[in-house]
Amino acid sequence: MKQNKTKILVECAVFIAIATVLSLFKLLDLPYGGSITMASMMPVVLLAYRHGLGWGLMSGLAYGVIQQLMGLNTLSWVTTWQSVLAVILLDYVVAFAGTGLGGVFRKRVKNQALALTLGVSVACGLRYVCHVISGCTVWAGLSIPTSAALIYSLGYNATYMIPETIVTLVAAYYLGSVLDFRKQQPARLERAQAVGNPIYKWLIGLVLAGGAVFDGVAIFSKLQNAQTGEFMITGLTQVNWLSVGLVTLGCAAVAAVLMVMKKKNAQKG
Repeated sequence: MKQNKTKILVECAVFIAIATVLSLFKLLDLPYGGSITMASMMPVVLLAYRHGLGWGLMSGLAYGVIQQLMGLNTLSWVTTWQSVLAVILLDYVVAFAGTGLGGVFRKRVKNQALALTLGVSVACGLRYVCHVISGCTVWAGLSIPTSAALIYSLGYNATYMIPETIVTLVAAYYLGSVLDFRKQQPARLERAQAVGNPIYKWLIGLVLAGGAVFDGVAIFSKLQNAQTGEFMITGLTQVNWLSVGLVTLGCAAVAAVLMVMKKKNAQKG
C-alpha cells in the first residue's frame, strides 16, 4: 500500500512538472494576464482521472501554487492584503485546484474519451468563473474599467479561456481515444475500443488541434488592444478571415480523408 502511494506521488510530481513546462509554451500571451498554452491543464486532468478526486485536487493545488510563484509580479499591481489574498485564491489556487475535478466522470461515463472531455469542460469552466470573479472585483479599476466590470471581465477572460479550452478538449478527446489511462500503467487501447489503426486518430487529432489553435490565435488575439489590454469586439474586423476559412476548410478536408482511410483500414483488419 505504501509502495503504491509512493508510485502515485512520483507520477503526480512528473505530471505536474510536465504541466508546468507546457504552460511555458504560450501560443498567445495577453498584456493583462491570461494566455493560450499547449494544453497545460491536461496532465493534471489525467492525474485526477487516473487516481481520483483527492489526488487530483492535491495535484491541481500544487500546480496552482507553482503558477502563482511563476507569476509573483502579478501581486505588485494590488495594494491591500485582502486584494493580494483574493488574487492568490481566485486567479491561482482555486482556479487551478479545480483542474482536479477533471476525473469526476470516470465512474459515470464508460467512454474514456467522452469522460475526459467532460472533465476538461468542468475544469476549464470553473477556472473561467474564478478569473471572471477576480476580474470584476479585484481588478476593477486597475486593468478592468470600474463601469460594466462584469461584462468586461466576461469578455476579457473569454479571449484566452475559450481557445485554451478548445485546445485542451481536443487533447483530451484524442488521448482518451488512443491510450487507456484506467490501467496501472497507461497503455494503448484494445482494438475493440480503438477501431482501426490508432495512428489515424493521432493524425486526425493533430490536424484538428492545429486548425483550432491557428483559428483561436488568429481570432482572439484581435479582440484585445495590444497596448492597453482593452477588450475590443470591433477587433473582429481586423481578423484575416480568408486565412481562417482556408485553414479551417483545409484541416476539415484532411481530417475527412484520414477518417475515410481509417475506416478502410478497419475493414481490411
